[in-house]
Amino acid sequence: MNVNRQAMPTLVLEAGRSDRQYWRALWHYRELFFILAWRDVSVRYRQTVIGIAWAVLRPFLTMVVFTLIFGKLAKLPSDGDAPYALLVFAGMLPWYLVSTVLSETSASIVGNANLIDKVYFPRLIVPLATIVVALVDFGVSLAILFGLMLWYGFAPAGQVVLLPLFVFLALLAGVGPALWIAALNVKYRDFRYVVPFMLQVGIYASPVGFSTAAVPEQWRLLYSLNPVVGVIDGFRWCLLGGGSQLYMPGLALSVCVAGFFAWWGVRQFRRTERSFADLI
Repeated sequence: MNVNRQAMPTLVLEAGRSDRQYWRALWHYRELFFILAWRDVSVRYRQTVIGIAWAVLRPFLTMVVFTLIFGKLAKLPSDGDAPYALLVFAGMLPWYLVSTVLSETSASIVGNANLIDKVYFPRLIVPLATIVVALVDFGVSLAILFGLMLWYGFAPAGQVVLLPLFVFLALLAGVGPALWIAALNVKYRDFRYVVPFMLQVGIYASPVGFSTAAVPEQWRLLYSLNPVVGVIDGFRWCLLGGGSQLYMPGLALSVCVAGFFAWWGVRQFRRTERSFADLI
């Protein structure tokens, strides 16, 4: 019997091929990413007052409280000649960017259960789309900071042009743990209670209300195991300059920790995403 060998399909086994196909599929479904991102932003801001007010009041009121506690009562020093309120607000910006990414992304898969169990697409699109909401909130808070700087007559430093690098580092620090928790939250729903507790503790474990210069020198490197520490120092260095100096060993450690958790979060998410439709 003659067999047309040219018509027979060829199976190619190649290391890493499935990974490349996954990332290509992620690019192929980019329109879905924009649709989901626009939906999340619209739900947060359209026909609401609290959505916009929350993006303004949350960092502003927290700045007032932290300034009173750390600046007036504890009398902790600022960085250089920058007003203490600006020091606090420059620390609030990256903290709320990381915390919003963590809170929104970690609940994104369960929140889109109706979409997950009906059609196939790379599930990574869903948590990544929620990052746009965090960036919109960050843009509102950044505008408030520039308004405060204008009020105090404090001009931003020249290295403000490097701020996007630290914005990316903040996203990296938040999205890694968020993806891991998002995957765990599908199977263990009680993880939704872990995130608020983590954020409540994290705001005091991070140098939001004080300068890292107040941390004893022998503990600064260990303290930088918290990746938000390097992010906050970078924001203050970019925005305030002057006495806000970068502690380079700590920054390098924070970058490594943030990069590791980002890699780990994507890895764990990809290992479990095939079972989302069955578990959700």
